[in-house]
Amino acid sequence: MTPNDDALLAFFRGLANENRQKILFSVFIDKQPHTVGEVAERIGLAQSTTSMHLTQMKQAGILSSEKINKEVFYRVNKNRIAEYLNLVQNWLSCS
Repeated sequence: MTPNDDALLAFFRGLANENRQKILFSVFIDKQPHTVGEVAERIGLAQSTTSMHLTQMKQAGILSSEKINKEVFYRVNKNRIAEYLNLVQNWLSCS
């Protein structure tokens, strides 16, 4: 994977929105899985808006999800984030 790949670009687009930044750095800072309702309540957005942001973050590789019974739990996708940050670090260190 190179810094020009669509997946890496999607990762940065996933972080480009202020609400998605709030979701990542305010809600998931506790490193626990959360439902759409929990996230919506904590950041003060409608559930439909929150769901849209969580879906975009999942598509960008920032979050992963797991369905348990009728609820979907989202969590930080640490491995994918580390992979993308490694790619950027390697790219920046190239002369």
